[in-house]
Amino acid sequence: MREDVVGRASVEDTPELKAYYKDLEQFETAALWTVANQIEPWEPKSASVPVLWRYKDLREPVLRSVELVTPEKAGRRVIYLNNPGRRDVAAACGWLYSGLQVMHPGEVATSHWHSASALRFIMEGSGAFTVVDGHKMTLGANDFVLTPNGTWHEHGVEATGSPCIWQDGLDIPFVNAMEANFFAVHPNLYQKSNTVVDDMTKTWGNAGLLPSTGEWTKKYSPMLKYEWAPTYEALSRFALATDGSSYDGVMMRYVNPVTGGHVMQTIGAAMQMLRPGEQTKAHRHTGSFIYQCCKGSGYSIIGGRRFDWTERDIFCVPSWAWHEHVNASATEDACLFSFNDLPVIESLGLYREEALGDNQGRQQLS
Repeated sequence: MREDVVGRASVEDTPELKAYYKDLEQFETAALWTVANQIEPWEPKSASVPVLWRYKDLREPVLRSVELVTPEKAGRRVIYLNNPGRRDVAAACGWLYSGLQVMHPGEVATSHWHSASALRFIMEGSGAFTVVDGHKMTLGANDFVLTPNGTWHEHGVEATGSPCIWQDGLDIPFVNAMEANFFAVHPNLYQKSNTVVDDMTKTWGNAGLLPSTGEWTKKYSPMLKYEWAPTYEALSRFALATDGSSYDGVMMRYVNPVTGGHVMQTIGAAMQMLRPGEQTKAHRHTGSFIYQCCKGSGYSIIGGRRFDWTERDIFCVPSWAWHEHVNASATEDACLFSFNDLPVIESLGLYREEALGDNQGRQQLS
């Protein structure tokens, strides 16, 4: 790919050069100028494309998997989201994986650990639970739970519960790209929980307060579970005190209460509220984002295309894609959960953001 710009590769092929390139191949080498413009683009060019996965389309196929495979046979009964541009690595967007997991009452998936970091966002059902390194957590709709890398974890639904579906989010593609992924099954298949149920949230999830006893030195958040009710209350209170962001509305990050940083080393997460009738302006930034609507309805314009969403729908915003959000209701707020790879992007000094300056900050539909 030649570019007639000073400082960029613009070498024309000749018979002599083609023969030279062929000679280089025998030494497992190649000339940089033949690929330089491709591997060093002027700006990020994501292989991912914007996608909207509608829950009304996915729910029945996800539930049907219960009749076809057991958690024991499948390991995890999940239907994963396959971005057309990232099918080679089973990613939903960028280097992030996402899938919908379903479990019926009385089912428990075996305990395991892996190098990838993971999260769960509960979509429907009652009686779901997760056990992380012996800490058992009860889960309800729109609760957000962590299973950090290297932790033993298992999931299930109490026999008294109802069929449950949740979104899994992991950095499997990223860890695989780093060639650093490991996986192990618990030697006893299941963990023993010897702590008070929801002890980590009770200990670390108190606004503005940290326990006077005990010390937390691990790299991920000790809260492990972030419940929907206090999250929505916090957003509602914040909305009374701020005009919000022109690009994200009223937005709050889930944080590690000990450090104030991201919840895990490779995955960050946030919840944002769009007030009735609110339409944000367009911006773009490095980093991949996967969104799930957990309240209300509206639409997002991503790369000039409109995607209409309602509760439990999932959509993605690839890195460096223009995007803006609109709440379709004039009377009710809308809330979007999202997770991202910003901890990696920021720690490597790769974050960059740009606002759209044309058309009063609004994209033209393509």
